Amino acid sequence: MKFVCDGLTLSEAVMKVSKACAVRTTAPILECIRLTATLDGVSLFATDGELSIMRTVKADVLEEGEICVQGKLFADFSSKLMGEEIALSTGEKGLEIKYGDSVSYMQALSAEDFPKIGLEIGENSVVLRKSDFKKIVAETTFCCAQDDSRPVLKGCLMEIGEKLNVVALDGYRLALSSTDILSKSEECNIICPARTLTEIARMLEGDDEVTLYTQGGMLLVRSEGTTIVSRLYREEFINRNNVIPTRFTTEAIVVREELIASVERANILNRGDKNNLITLNIDIEGGTVKISSVSDYGNVSETVKGDNTGIDLTISMNAKFLLDALRALGEEKTVLQFNGPVSPFILQDLERKESLYLILPVRNAV
Repeated sequence: MKFVCDGLTLSEAVMKVSKACAVRTTAPILECIRLTATLDGVSLFATDGELSIMRTVKADVLEEGEICVQGKLFADFSSKLMGEEIALSTGEKGLEIKYGDSVSYMQALSAEDFPKIGLEIGENSVVLRKSDFKKIVAETTFCCAQDDSRPVLKGCLMEIGEKLNVVALDGYRLALSSTDILSKSEECNIICPARTLTEIARMLEGDDEVTLYTQGGMLLVRSEGTTIVSRLYREEFINRNNVIPTRFTTEAIVVREELIASVERANILNRGDKNNLITLNIDIEGGTVKISSVSDYGNVSETVKGDNTGIDLTISMNAKFLLDALRALGEEKTVLQFNGPVSPFILQDLERKESLYLILPVRNAV
């Protein structure tokens, strides 16, 4: 294998595909990027067994072939050569990298050991606006679980019907967001890893259409020379209709930015407290929402105006969960709805009802 290409083009491609390199694995080949040179150009491919990313770049290919190099090291090295023209070739020492008057070598593995990932995925499809896809990903994925205790909760449920509904939860909070679909082959539900959705959103540019293809437990998306393939989770997802309440005993409508600012200040004294505990006191007659926190460093007590109905309520929660949801909403006013101090509560934009957040309170705090 031998080819010559622009350093900036190579570095950008390596950085993109290296996101799919395995970090902790007993299979060194999964830490690698496969370089494949053909007369049509050079493709870079990485996979950790769940997420796979391929990027094709233009290059002057002098000799066809392929090789695998350690992804993170290659990404770091190529990022220092963005202003150079680079010649890469295979030899007895592995991958030879020439730039200017210099030459370096990097250990390499045989491409024959690299996993075979099928790219012929297209049985079902759904077409969305890129901006709509990126928005719905930003509004939901932060609620996915981060640990492996229940792997399915590391993914988002995508309900493809009249609209696309995306559900994410981690056992303490839930996000639900909806967006329009331009076209679809059929109605179906899939569970896609949140990490995959985030990488797809990052690669999308402009505001034209994007097509998501699914087949046999796999998802594929192509855009601007980049292809992302991901395994889908097959486990049963929690039925959101059994979790989200439809009737409430207390409601408060507040100016979103005012509540955000107050909760942020109340949370400052919670540093070091894993629960980030704050308390809301909903005063119906007084038309106020009191935000307070108490810690070893002091206490905060603030009040914002609220259009409140129902019964008075005092409820405690994780401030980070509340802030994440408030920041994901977009309207001037937010409506919070409660069913007592120990029941889950929800918050939404006052007018736009395309996204909803549910948060479990901290039961032993009130």
